Amino acid sequence: MAATRSDARRPPPGARLDQPVKFLKGIGERRAEALARLGVHTARDLLFHLPHRYLDASTVTPLARARAGADVACLGTVIAKGILPTRQRLRIFHAVLQDASGLLECTWPGQPFLDRTIEVGQQLLVQGTVRFFHGRQLQVKEFLVVGQGQGQGPGAEGQGPGDGPGAPGSRPAAPSPPRIIPIYPATDGLTHRQVRALVDQHLDALLELVDDPMPDAERRGRALMRVRDALRAVHRPVSLEEAEDGRRRLAFDELLDLQLMLARARWVAKRGQAGIAFPPAGELSERLLASLPWPLTGDQRTALEQIGADMGAPARMHRLLMGDVGTGKTIVAFAAMLRAIEHGWQAALMAPTELLAEQHAAALGRFGEAVGVQPLLLVGRLTAAEKADARRRVASGAARLVVGTHALVQEATAFHRLGLVVIDEQHRFGVEQRAALLQKGSAPDTLLLSATPIPRSLALTLYGDLDVSTLRERPPGRTPIRTAVRTEPQRQRVLDFVRAECGAGRQAYVVLPVIEESATADLRAAATMQKELEGRWPELRVGLVHGRLKAPEREAVMRDFRAGAVNVLVATTVIEVGIDVPNASVMVVEHPERFGLAQLHQLRGRVGRGAAQSYCILLGGDGVRRLQAFARTEDGFRIAELDLKARGMGNLIGARQSGDADVRLARLPDDLPLLEAARAEARALLDRDPTLQRREHAALRARALARFPRAVELFRVG
Repeated sequence: MAATRSDARRPPPGARLDQPVKFLKGIGERRAEALARLGVHTARDLLFHLPHRYLDASTVTPLARARAGADVACLGTVIAKGILPTRQRLRIFHAVLQDASGLLECTWPGQPFLDRTIEVGQQLLVQGTVRFFHGRQLQVKEFLVVGQGQGQGPGAEGQGPGDGPGAPGSRPAAPSPPRIIPIYPATDGLTHRQVRALVDQHLDALLELVDDPMPDAERRGRALMRVRDALRAVHRPVSLEEAEDGRRRLAFDELLDLQLMLARARWVAKRGQAGIAFPPAGELSERLLASLPWPLTGDQRTALEQIGADMGAPARMHRLLMGDVGTGKTIVAFAAMLRAIEHGWQAALMAPTELLAEQHAAALGRFGEAVGVQPLLLVGRLTAAEKADARRRVASGAARLVVGTHALVQEATAFHRLGLVVIDEQHRFGVEQRAALLQKGSAPDTLLLSATPIPRSLALTLYGDLDVSTLRERPPGRTPIRTAVRTEPQRQRVLDFVRAECGAGRQAYVVLPVIEESATADLRAAATMQKELEGRWPELRVGLVHGRLKAPEREAVMRDFRAGAVNVLVATTVIEVGIDVPNASVMVVEHPERFGLAQLHQLRGRVGRGAAQSYCILLGGDGVRRLQAFARTEDGFRIAELDLKARGMGNLIGARQSGDADVRLARLPDDLPLLEAARAEARALLDRDPTLQRREHAALRARALARFPRAVELFRVG
């Protein structure tokens, strides 16, 4: 037996982690095709195809003690089974389990095919929630066929799987299931049980091929397992604690690879080319601050100090200014631009849409009156003659402050002496567009703006290559927005309130969700809502914007709304972040449960921009407790934390176009200490070896580049 186990651990001759998975025993072409749908192409991929949850059988509840409302794991023998039809044409597979304590019905809604898999006499380990519906029912989330049962179950009441002797004269007991059972991502043609069997079959041999790129001293200093032990722990844990220890080690590796890329990108951006060391701020900056109707907040002063230190240093500034709704990012950005302008440089602000560019030009124009600096607007809708004149002024240096869209990065636009680039809602631009604007000058400083508050853990993951300044405080005088959750029976009262606000001279938004699986249906819903409101309110003009409108049409409607020609704007989520309509006082969000909390916060920020009291009304839908938690706070960072916990990293990380940020194992924000440790380790490594060329770092470099192949340019020598 010992020789057999040893052979199972020994990899076959010539085995490599990068060999195609189809050549592993028991897989072949057909299963390899199914595994490919899971992203498993090589032996290494199979080894790192990790469980996404576990069935905890360490404590088994006797069937008779499974109480309604409890989440339980139970072990019993199938004594009856069948398929139950319902009025909704949903077919439910059900089985009755028995152990020494009694009986329990188990149900699998929508899985009638299990009738061909589960047989009377089998012993099942099941996990799920007990409901009361014509008696107790266990709605099964996970199950495992342990083996053939023994009629009355595994033993005395209260005993776990394999506990206690069998009854005299009974058949041998079924094999004990493992206490912690990994559940793997699966796909059509390959169940999670089949994936588990394949991983288990090859695990020992594949682990023999694994080397740990982290030196033992550093690993022990961070209390991390060896990578080989970590992989064994996540695939074959003896406890949930051991599985968690293994996950932490592998999550650290994942975060370390990401932070190596971000730290190197930050170094290249700041020091890859000499920047501009601007002299200290002078008279124009002082006049601007003196002209403001209120003093800067503490956060604004701190941000200006950080930006000022960056601009005064010879290394290029590469900073993100992240601010909640209404915290005053624009005035901070303008103060930075004035510093460049008053020392003979040009400053440019690029916005993702013409409407936002126009709003920025108007706001900067108001601020600029006190200091004699007015922006030049360069957008696509200008006539050919207007564009040509604007470009002449930019090229000659006569235009010191330029605001525009992607028209700023076109070849025809040349700057005389570009010193500072400000990019608003930078995630809306592709990498190439941002790079093209930076190439218009000789290594200009860069300030990126974002109105989407995100937690520190997400900021370090998405923006680890940037220095980050954060604005949380709001200037005095801004009236809090009243937020209310209303149910469908209160719809008429809500609509009457909206009509009254518009009758008093104010304006309103009505926003409907966009569901990816049914964009067409949502478009019809928005159009239907517009027609319904036009019928209800013939005295009001109701506009409509949605994603199917071409950008010029959409912006024309938004301009009419901003000008007051449209009273009520029905919209999907194409309403731009940063749209500023001070007269809009009501935001109604239909089916708010379909939005993330951070998205609801952005929508709420479209109102409350004028002197009148403003309102956000969340109408209809489920999840009232979650929505009420949202209604109680206007702190966008707190809301972002709640959103991250509720929706998970995977749903939020797509906010940054430029990255390959693939975080699957880290659980943020809970793993923030692990993330910060990985960040510190990455910076320390690159301080010692900027391109990871030393022999002891070769394995780290290879692993990081295998995970992020597009970053290879960052690590080129020279």
